[in-house]
Amino acid sequence: MWTDGRLCYGGDYNPEQWPAQVWAEDVTLMRQAKVNLVTVGVFAWSRLEPAPGRYTFDWLDEVLDLLHDGGIRVALATPTASPPPWFSLSHPGALPVTADGVRLHHGSRDTYCAAAPAYRDAARRVAAALADRYAHHPALALWHVHNEYGTICHCEQTARAFRRWLSARHGDLASLNDAWATSFWGQHYSDWAQISTPRATQYLANPGHLLDFRRFWSDTLLAAYTEQRDLLRAANPAIPITTNYVLGDWVPVDHARWASEVDLVAIDHYPSAVDGGAEEQTALAADLARGWARHATTRRPVTVPSDTATPPDPAPAWLLMESAPNQIHTAGRMHTKEPGRMLRHSLAHVARGSHGAMFFQWRAPTGGAERFHSALVPHAGPDSRVFREAVELGGALERLTEVRGDVEASVALTVDAASGWALRHPGLPSSRLDHHAEVTAAHRAFWRAGYACATVSPGDPLDGYRLLVLPALYLVDDATTGWLREYLHGGGHLLATYLSGTADEHARVRLGGYPGALRDLLGVRAEEFHPLADDDHVRLCDGGTARIWTETLRLAGAEVVSSYDGGVLDAMPAVTRHRTGAGTAWYVSTRPDDATYRRLADTAAQAAGVVPVCPAAPDGVEAVRRRHADASWLFLFNHTDRQQRVPARGVELLSATPVETAVTLPPGGVAVLRERG
Repeated sequence: MWTDGRLCYGGDYNPEQWPAQVWAEDVTLMRQAKVNLVTVGVFAWSRLEPAPGRYTFDWLDEVLDLLHDGGIRVALATPTASPPPWFSLSHPGALPVTADGVRLHHGSRDTYCAAAPAYRDAARRVAAALADRYAHHPALALWHVHNEYGTICHCEQTARAFRRWLSARHGDLASLNDAWATSFWGQHYSDWAQISTPRATQYLANPGHLLDFRRFWSDTLLAAYTEQRDLLRAANPAIPITTNYVLGDWVPVDHARWASEVDLVAIDHYPSAVDGGAEEQTALAADLARGWARHATTRRPVTVPSDTATPPDPAPAWLLMESAPNQIHTAGRMHTKEPGRMLRHSLAHVARGSHGAMFFQWRAPTGGAERFHSALVPHAGPDSRVFREAVELGGALERLTEVRGDVEASVALTVDAASGWALRHPGLPSSRLDHHAEVTAAHRAFWRAGYACATVSPGDPLDGYRLLVLPALYLVDDATTGWLREYLHGGGHLLATYLSGTADEHARVRLGGYPGALRDLLGVRAEEFHPLADDDHVRLCDGGTARIWTETLRLAGAEVVSSYDGGVLDAMPAVTRHRTGAGTAWYVSTRPDDATYRRLADTAAQAAGVVPVCPAAPDGVEAVRRRHADASWLFLFNHTDRQQRVPARGVELLSATPVETAVTLPPGGVAVLRERG
């Protein structure tokens, strides 16, 4: 088992970057901060295998023994995200090629093509060598395969693998030509050999070609992961195995589909907003991870309860594997987190089910490309605010060992990697069409209104969710339409935004009017769209405003909730509601601004019988509740610069203080209550 009941705390540890005399100090400082898990070896391939087939494990032996003696467990990584120089020189054909046909050279990380047989062979060999030596080491708690899968390539080896994948997916060229609509612009293929990767071309690339290339890379990278996973599992089936997901719709990985192949979902999360948006991004990332973790078809045990009389935690297994201790990385600069923000962000992940809080990295390096990346031990050393807050966080996590169970959430947001990929095509009516941005906007609206959200993928079970949201679910196949129909006829409430159902699974536009596959369920039919300029907006009759997109919407059974006010769409429907079976389906033909969206979220949630997590919590105080059996824990986060008072009863765990009527949160403060009625 990989934990002893404690929440995991630590991060990436890179002892190969430091002289051996620093290692003992590291272990001493880790114990002071109550660190109990570190990831070792992520970028150490060149140190572990300095020449083909010659392994130097003596330094790693010493490090693992030191950590074990210090009571610190190890997530041992396979270092395959950063091949050594000798590999690149020996196998130049395994270096990645861009869409422009430029072969990249060694000198950074991720200089490999995951479709190249030479790379896959070398990756398996180093993984097997690590498994042979360390599979039964007493410090080993978890295998960490690779790092942030997401690198793509356009080389000829990739093209050959892509053709094989396409043949398996479509069966024959006639089916592929139909799926890709190759009759347009005379792209009809008469031989598999004519198909290459979607390289840089004269104008717009074929959307079906681009979409399938993303799917191909998700499957190819997954195969690279499972090859290593199977080697590691064979060496010791008791050790759980994972890889760290990097977030962003630029990543050609369907994380929901991958989730059944890992023993726990692990994410890396680096907020990009410096204002309150960082807290919103943190909540969404954690909700995404929890949703992906539900996709495991069979869950291997990953925790040991601290009290053996307590049933195992049934909540989805996931872990915040990387985050930045004291920085928010924004475009062009690194914003220093304000005091207490590291604690708030870390516990926000725990509130939503993370098995702990891990960071990149333990000690800030003196050189290298990321020498100014934040760390628990910064360049200033342990006599610093950052390390003192790290010690504080370690103590807080230790006091939350008892927390378990799943998050109470009755609102579910539908997230679909393929819809995100399809909406990245440049030939769309607006450059601002973005599935992830719509997911973010919807999540933000419910988050600000005080509702806890889950995330689901098309086809997931919907038991317990009173309201299902479809934020720009652009690709909808017939099975998904049936899934939604069953949910509505069973009494569910649906809130769908513009673009949902517009195209089928191959990104072909559905005929008959928008929103395509969902017209009958929503009771509307849009004849044409009216994208808005970047700085433009429209007024709604209820006093709200909206932007990005509008539609000429006709009623086909639905009723008007809100209409456009002014302009060419004056008095025409903007938001509608339709009775379908025993359920209710809402349609939003535009993007409401934040205040308008929040009111809409509140109205739709109340109609569905959903109540906020903590109705009495003031604005700016986030509330999350976890429940297990007959116990519940309420997390409260004060994201304001003012003291806030929240009605509550129980025991506040961080301070071990009884709470009879209300808890007082200082500015930026956090409270975790074991509740009582």
